[in-house]
Amino acid sequence: MTSSDPSLPRPSVFRHRDFRLYQLARLCAVLAMQIESVAIGWQVYELTGSALALGYTGLAQFLPFVVFALVGGQVADRVDRRAILVVCQGVMLLCSLLLLSFTMGHVRDVRFVYGVLVLFGTARAFYAPASAALVPRMVPADELTRAVAINSTTWQVATIAGPAVGGILYGWAGAAGAYVGSASLCALTMVWMLSLKIRTGQSSREPLSVKTLLAGFHFVRRQRLLLGSITLDLFAVLLGGAVALLPIYARDVLHTGPWGMGLLRSAPAVGAAVVALLLASRPLGGRAGWKMFTAVAIFGVATLVFGLSHSLPLSVVALAVAGAADMVSVVVRGTLEMVATPDDMRGRVSAVNMVCVGASNELGEFRAGAFAEHLGAVTAVVSGAVGTLVVVALWAWGFPELRRVDHLEAAAREPLPAEPEPLVAAQSAH
Repeated sequence: MTSSDPSLPRPSVFRHRDFRLYQLARLCAVLAMQIESVAIGWQVYELTGSALALGYTGLAQFLPFVVFALVGGQVADRVDRRAILVVCQGVMLLCSLLLLSFTMGHVRDVRFVYGVLVLFGTARAFYAPASAALVPRMVPADELTRAVAINSTTWQVATIAGPAVGGILYGWAGAAGAYVGSASLCALTMVWMLSLKIRTGQSSREPLSVKTLLAGFHFVRRQRLLLGSITLDLFAVLLGGAVALLPIYARDVLHTGPWGMGLLRSAPAVGAAVVALLLASRPLGGRAGWKMFTAVAIFGVATLVFGLSHSLPLSVVALAVAGAADMVSVVVRGTLEMVATPDDMRGRVSAVNMVCVGASNELGEFRAGAFAEHLGAVTAVVSGAVGTLVVVALWAWGFPELRRVDHLEAAAREPLPAEPEPLVAAQSAH
């Protein structure tokens, strides 16, 4: 049991064996994805020289993800979540090997890469809801806030190291070296996943129907805190994201090479990891809702500075600040999602969140690429940053209940009540 006395040291969340092993698996998985992403971005831009081609790499992942994510959430509530993770990680390993064969075979048609990314996006559609829904089963409810922060820290540490390692591997051994590294880490991830003892079994026993498939959307729509926090992230990052354009900025604006792009890709994660570590040991405190809105506004301003910068050091600092600000939003949103959602709905609610995250990331990459193709990279980033600031103002006005969120620790101890809806009433009747 954890002590309620704030003066006593808190026991480490890592004392839970499965949580420890899951973080190791998550570290390897994200490292693999980041290394692969750097290699794909640089390789596609080398082959095509097209900003729109870079945008298509995001679209190729987003379309299958958004098509299958709700099905993935339904599966996560009906099938053992650990088994889902193992199978999906095997598919991701296959994707790395296919990209390696593309490179070794000297294929220059990037449509092959897009096809592999479609397969990867499909695997993510099942992997992401199961992964998010598994964490609350590994730690007590009053440790969820710290577990979310540590989960995010692991992601950010891998996001720091992954692009840097990917850039070094690409510069040293080309795309083939990067894909070998990615495949090796995917295999190691499967080993850690298979070591987990947790078995979730079937969480939901509702009959399969369109109604249960869309239950996550209905739940989020009626939970104003979840609706506000998820859509704020969706539109802010959809407009403010600039990741797809980093190869252009690295080569044509900042005049650096793959190592410079790796540094730019790592910068947001450095800032985010620092904040995540602080939040893992020290709660966010009061007025969490206002802090979330302030942080997203800082994200928009930092993105604006990056878009206008022609200095590599300034660009790195701006991206680091953007990542630090974004992490505050991630922790608030993640904690609210976990404490507000019953276990038999977590897969489907996580799927809704992942669809929105996928839209903000992959679809945001396509938006940035399409804008850059016609208006230039700088205009694409600057206009998106201004749009992010507009979104913050609109959401702060439209979601007053989100502004009023105070202590997340209190929310973790007393889960937020769901607003009544026919679906919940029907479930209770059974």
